[in-house]
Amino acid sequence: MFGRLRTWTQRHDKVVDALWVSPLVLLCLLTAVPYSQISPDYPDGYLTLSGYLVLSAVLLAPLLWRSSRPVPMFAVIALTSFVQWLLDVPALPANLAVLMALYSVAYRARFPWALAAGLVAELGIFLALVHWSDPSLGMFTTGTIFVATIWLTGLYANTRRRYLEGLEERAERAERERDQQARIAAAAERARIARELHDVVAHNVSVIVVQADGAGYAIDSDPEQARLAVQNISKTGREALAEMRRLVGVLRQDDTPGTDYGPQPGLNQLEDLVKGAGVPAELTISGAPGELPEGQQLAVYRIVQEALTNALKHGGPAVRALVELTYGGAELVVKVTDDGRGAAAPAGAGGHGLVGMRERVSMYGGAVTAAPRPGGGFEVLARLPIHTPKAA
Repeated sequence: MFGRLRTWTQRHDKVVDALWVSPLVLLCLLTAVPYSQISPDYPDGYLTLSGYLVLSAVLLAPLLWRSSRPVPMFAVIALTSFVQWLLDVPALPANLAVLMALYSVAYRARFPWALAAGLVAELGIFLALVHWSDPSLGMFTTGTIFVATIWLTGLYANTRRRYLEGLEERAERAERERDQQARIAAAAERARIARELHDVVAHNVSVIVVQADGAGYAIDSDPEQARLAVQNISKTGREALAEMRRLVGVLRQDDTPGTDYGPQPGLNQLEDLVKGAGVPAELTISGAPGELPEGQQLAVYRIVQEALTNALKHGGPAVRALVELTYGGAELVVKVTDDGRGAAAPAGAGGHGLVGMRERVSMYGGAVTAAPRPGGGFEVLARLPIHTPKAA
């Protein structure tokens, strides 16, 4: 709420300035008649009603620029008050504008200007007591304390404002850096996925070439073997086309030194992954397992791998994990849960594992969630549509 209010005040600074000065304007209007009477102390009669209103307007009008031009505003009000003193015009309620202008300078201007404004206001206290019927040191001290209080309050508000602006600037910079790091992580993960899918497609094409060569050699001597080879070619080709469709739009960076050209893991390696996860873990598979493309198997493998890694890093001592694969017709549900610290675990710095999991699952039209469990521990839940190749 305060953030929206501050944004509104920044956009409508003139309205805020008018509201800020309105109480003093109301005070001047209510006291217009009493102060416009000719006093025995001022026999020349400077304070007619029209003169009172004009002088009050001259003193109050510059306050409308307190936000944009605090120093010129204070200069105009102080100079007007000095001319009023030279002409022996009595003090008016509108002269309180000097103190309001002093606060604005201390709040918005640099310290040298604030110091100069404070000294000018102190001089104004001294000049005002010159015309007093019975001035005293106590009166001067009281006025000085009053002016100093307003001045110090403005300085404190200025320091506080600059501090909050610094915090907001750092927060905005941190948010931009966080978004940039997330984009970099997503781009890096997409590049890694592209390399892995490239290996899958290259493998399928290699299988097609081998099967085609075998069918060519066996077509005369063993037609049945050739027929099986052609069927395998059809099946593998459909899988490769499905993977190529998912590869479109994924930007692939150039291979860097140290790129791993080994075979990519799949569901057959899940049991070994769970056994070597570093935490006591169990793998359960329910439902009728369907045949998944190699790219989708790789996505499942990486999701389980990242979830077990998080359990090892953040679950705490004696954590246990459970990996569940549920085949439900057209959907595969991958759930990895642990009984670790869950929401109490400290946030890891620089981790982008969830970003990588979301990138992988979104390629296959699925969704993934990762959150602490209500009863304790942590849960990673991914749902992937099962894309099976159509029969030839």
